[in-house]
Amino acid sequence: MKSYKTFFKNPANPHDKSFDPHPTDYPVVELEYPNGGASERFILLAPKDKDHYNPIMDLERSLFTIVECYVPPNLQHIFGPIPTATLSDIVSPPASPSPSPPNSNASSSSTSSSTSTIDRIPLLRAVQRAINTQDGPLFLLAMDRINAALHAIKYPPVAADPFAPAPPNPLMSAVEHWTDTGLPDKVLMRIIEENYQRTVGPNVPYLRQYEAFSSTVYGELMPSLAREIIAVTGLRADSLFLDLGSGVGNVVVQASLQTGCTSYGIELMPHPARVAEDVVRQMQIRCRMWGVRVGAMELEEGDMLKSARMDALLAKADVVLVDNKVFEQSLNEALRPKFLDLKEGATVISLSPFVSSINARLTKRNVDDISAIFDVTEKPYHSGSVSWGNNGGSYYLHKVDREGYAKIKERFDRSHNRPRRGARK
Repeated sequence: MKSYKTFFKNPANPHDKSFDPHPTDYPVVELEYPNGGASERFILLAPKDKDHYNPIMDLERSLFTIVECYVPPNLQHIFGPIPTATLSDIVSPPASPSPSPPNSNASSSSTSSSTSTIDRIPLLRAVQRAINTQDGPLFLLAMDRINAALHAIKYPPVAADPFAPAPPNPLMSAVEHWTDTGLPDKVLMRIIEENYQRTVGPNVPYLRQYEAFSSTVYGELMPSLAREIIAVTGLRADSLFLDLGSGVGNVVVQASLQTGCTSYGIELMPHPARVAEDVVRQMQIRCRMWGVRVGAMELEEGDMLKSARMDALLAKADVVLVDNKVFEQSLNEALRPKFLDLKEGATVISLSPFVSSINARLTKRNVDDISAIFDVTEKPYHSGSVSWGNNGGSYYLHKVDREGYAKIKERFDRSHNRPRRGARK
């Protein structure tokens, strides 16, 4: 509680302390999630450091996503249009309310005022207004009505026949269509952000304790870049994805959530590896709450150069990610022979290329190089795509193409074995 401060107030009673930080009796509100039996409590306080987790902003974004993506179109009028602005758009606090005597009937007048307001405007707009004005009673009343509406939708009336099957949850009807169309980006990114805030966020100070300029430097691909990489490699539900140097497992869980594929990650450093276990467990919880499917996920704490499990999976892998931007050259060189076990058509994604020169002309020097089996494509990423810098850069797709290499090598051998003019036969 020392790192959080009061956000909401009671406009009619400045002596109301119910919205202040407290070791045990802190202000909370609940939010109904789409799946049956799923809800979560959010603490109604704001961080003193604007870069720290903000539970009110988190709740607001999750609520808007639920209404927009899960509530059937014919029922969305209950909540009103999705507001465009969020808590992050607030630039200045509202003016302080006029003080009221401690023992006046301010509490009842505040409730009456909140009820009057909420009866005049849509529910989501009432939530936004309560946040913008920091009106605690209005926010609680709006959330009560929203939760009641979501609950009524989730649990439609049962049939009079006790043997009749329970009616389906209308909030989950949209999920059935996502099997064919894929998870909407808004739902995907919301689940990823929720998961990250509850697992990685609290551990960031410890994760930054690494040996500089070594292969153990901690860094992350941002969800937007991971989403692009997962899409461009064509991962599917029946694919196997490997992340070598998986850190906290954020790309492992995103790949399995985004596509339903089976994912494996291996990480050498103990602290990121322990956090990754929480990331996987929390992702499974989040997916149950949101009612979406996630593929199987496996983690290993160990050395990627010595892992028998990784070697066994490498031969079956469809996509292998190596975030090797800060890997020492010796580690990159040691990894290269392992790629010989990859199957035809498999793709290795890296932040630094595993070939000396992209699309280089075949010569006697490189014709037998291990990396010659790769068809390499360079793709740009933009500012904000990685955690270790604000500048853009490139990532590289190495697709195993032994057949193409064999044809090129055959032509190369023929051309170089041809007798030169004037040479003795």
